[in-house]
Amino acid sequence: MLKDSRPYYIKKAWYRLQDAYVRHYLVPQLAGLGPHSFIVKPWHIEVFGGPVRIGSHITLLGCSDKKTRLTVWSDKPDVQGITIGDHVLISPGVRISAANSITIGDSCMLASHAYITDSDWHGIYDRSLPPDEVSRVVLEENVWIGDSAIVCKGVTIGKNSIIGAGSVVTCDIPANVVAAGNPARVIRKLDPGQQMITRKDRYADTKKMTRILNASEQEFLAGNTLWGWIRSCLFPKKGTP
Repeated sequence: MLKDSRPYYIKKAWYRLQDAYVRHYLVPQLAGLGPHSFIVKPWHIEVFGGPVRIGSHITLLGCSDKKTRLTVWSDKPDVQGITIGDHVLISPGVRISAANSITIGDSCMLASHAYITDSDWHGIYDRSLPPDEVSRVVLEENVWIGDSAIVCKGVTIGKNSIIGAGSVVTCDIPANVVAAGNPARVIRKLDPGQQMITRKDRYADTKKMTRILNASEQEFLAGNTLWGWIRSCLFPKKGTP
C-alpha cells in the first residue's frame, strides 16, 4: 500500500468533502439514513429507485472500478424496497437489487462483489416482462456474505451464519452455520460455546471509537507536510511502501 503523504488537516478536509457529498447528493435519494455513517467515496455509490432505508453507523464503501449499487425496480407503489440495519458493512462492488423486499439485519457484512436479489427479473416462458411472483430476501443479524457470493430470491439466512466466497444461495440457511458451494449447503456448525462479537458490540461507543481513530490517524500522518504531499502527487516514488 502506498504511504499516505497527506497532512492530518488535509485528510480531515477530505472527510468533510465526502460528508458534504453524502448530504447533498446521496441522502436525497434515500428514504432514511441513520446517524454516524462512514461512507467512503460516495460518488461511486449508485442508488436507483426506492425506497432505500439505511440505519445508523453504516460503513458503505465505493470504488471507481467497483461501483456499489442499491437498486429498487418496481412498478408497484407499496413495495418495502431495501432496508439496511445498524452497523452494517457494505464493501465495494456490492449489488443489492430489489423488486419487492430485501432486509439486511444489524451488523451484517457484505464482501466485495456480493449480489443480493429478490427476483429473477424475467419470466421463464414470457421473458418480455418481469414475473408476477412476489418474493423477498432476509439476512438476519450478524450474517457474513463472502466475496462474490450470490443470494437469490426467497432466501432467509439465519443469525450469525457465514456464506462462503463464490457461493450461490438458493434456499434458506439456518442460524449459526457456515454454508458454501453452488448451490450453497451447510458445511459446518458454529461453536455455541464461543463468544460472538458483532460490529455493533465493537463499535457501539461512537465517541470512544472516534477518539481512537483520530489519535491513530494523527500518529500515522505525523510529520507529513503540505509540500511533501504535493511533491508525492506530482513526482510519486516508484515502489514507495
